[in-house]
Amino acid sequence: MSAYRTVVVGTDGSESSLRAVEKAAALAGDADATLVIACAYYPSDPKDNAKAADALREDAYQITGSAPTHEILRTAREHAIKFGAKKIEERAVVGAPVESLLELVGDVEADLLVVGNRGLNSLTGRLLGSVPSDAARKSTCDVLIVHTVR
Repeated sequence: MSAYRTVVVGTDGSESSLRAVEKAAALAGDADATLVIACAYYPSDPKDNAKAADALREDAYQITGSAPTHEILRTAREHAIKFGAKKIEERAVVGAPVESLLELVGDVEADLLVVGNRGLNSLTGRLLGSVPSDAARKSTCDVLIVHTVR
C-alpha cells in the first residue's frame, strides 16, 4: 500500500504549474492514488485583469481574477493523463490560491499537496510571500515543491 492515496495539485494554467501537474500525475499514477487538480480564482472584471497584466508583465501570473478555469483544468487533465494519472478529479475553487488549496486538502483528505516553485525566489515572493512557501508553512499534509522554474 502506498503512503499517498490522494494527491492535490494546484494549477493556474502556466507552463510552470503544468510541470507540477506532470510530477503530481506521475506520483499519483505510480501510487494508484486519486489526483485532484485544482484551479483557484477570484471572479473579477476582465478589463481590470488586462490593466494589471500590462503593469505586472512577467509577474502577471499573480493576477487574481476570473480565469477560464474549465479550460485550465481540461489542459491540466490532459497533461495528467499523459504522465500516468488514472483517477483524476477537477476542482475550480474560489479564493486565494494557498487558502483554497489547503481547504481542498482538508475536504478531500489529501496526503500530499504538490505546488511549483514559481515565486519562491522572486523579490515579490520574498516580500509578499509565495504559494509554495505559504503552502509548505501552513499545510497539515506533506508538500512537494516541484522545481518548475529556474
